[in-house]
Amino acid sequence: MRRGRILLIAPIVVLLWTLQALAGPFAVFPKVRELESPGRQFIVFEDQRESEVSGAFHKLWLKVAATGESRKIQDYIGTAAVSWQDDDHLIITEYLNRRTSRAFLLSVSRPADSIMIDVPMLIRSIPPESRDTLRQNDHVFVEAVGATADRFHLHVWGYGQHDPRGFRWDCEYLLNGARVSCSEDQSSK
Repeated sequence: MRRGRILLIAPIVVLLWTLQALAGPFAVFPKVRELESPGRQFIVFEDQRESEVSGAFHKLWLKVAATGESRKIQDYIGTAAVSWQDDDHLIITEYLNRRTSRAFLLSVSRPADSIMIDVPMLIRSIPPESRDTLRQNDHVFVEAVGATADRFHLHVWGYGQHDPRGFRWDCEYLLNGARVSCSEDQSSK
């Protein structure tokens, strides 16, 4: 029985290592000033100019290294963990406050194809029997892990009244079908 359990757990451990290896290193804005793409074609940087609401909102910009042209890619509140998936895709976890975060998959070449996953979106997308986990916990975080050609990989975790000892899910957003599936993170057991 013990050997069978080890054989069942081994593929899960390999899957978790694969998910963690999907994205490059994360840079935490506003602590860092910029993050260069793997092919050195683009640079993500924070606009350091004062905003109307000083200190509350930050702006991430994308600069084309060859031309110096830049465009705003996202406003964010708090802290943003940013990583290049490849030369066309950024994954971002925006920590809005000490209770929640949301995840983004942004396309450099096709900005309209960008995706945002937050708690309200997950509540609408997961099976009804799992929704109370998100609704009844006052700390719920959605974190970007990586992406493949057809999936956006996420960790969703939190705690509160519903789960005082916490919960941890591995989730996937299917890019072609716009569907979310989540399963309990086996490494947390």
